[in-house]
Amino acid sequence: MRITVLLPGTLREKAGGEAKLDVEVAEPATLGGLLDALAERYPALERRLRDEQAGLRRYVNFYVDGEECRHRGGTGTVLREDAEVQIIPSVAGG
Repeated sequence: MRITVLLPGTLREKAGGEAKLDVEVAEPATLGGLLDALAERYPALERRLRDEQAGLRRYVNFYVDGEECRHRGGTGTVLREDAEVQIIPSVAGG
């Protein structure tokens, strides 16, 4: 199943400079499975997205078809064919 991942400028260098990635994920597709597939292709990106326990990093937001995934099951969020996942790191500062 094909999933589209949209990356902001701050993460593109970890994915070969790409802003948009088309990723094949085995069914049933979940956000965790998508992140596993990304980790295989882009290990440096993996470290920016998940913590040491493979949980979602606290200050990175994941939107599946426009909806924040933490309210849909986190890494267990089910993905449909041609889903769009947008990854947005939080910005902090003073």
